[in-house]
Amino acid sequence: MPVPQTKTRPEAEAISLATLPPPDTERWVARRKAQVVAAVQAGLLSLDEALARYKLTLEEFTGWQRALYRHGLRGLQVTQTQICKLAERRRQRPLDRGRRRQPRWRDSHA
Repeated sequence: MPVPQTKTRPEAEAISLATLPPPDTERWVARRKAQVVAAVQAGLLSLDEALARYKLTLEEFTGWQRALYRHGLRGLQVTQTQICKLAERRRQRPLDRGRRRQPRWRDSHA
């Protein structure tokens, strides 16, 4: 019987195939996302294996990686991810300081 693969990182628990989320996971909480990202980074799973095993898109997985790198475990929470995306869009939008904003209600009532 083969010995189960295990990879360890100094700042984390031992990662093994047995401790990873099951392949049929439907509810992706932040901890599970982080486990999959850590397994790929540690070399326990290749990127292609992880995408196939968990039926993820490359865009979805790299989004998890980016969120974990930029904001830690909290960045993988759905609400926090939405907040981070909004903040990122605001940083990329050019400032329109010369224009005055029109009120939203301007022509909406008699």
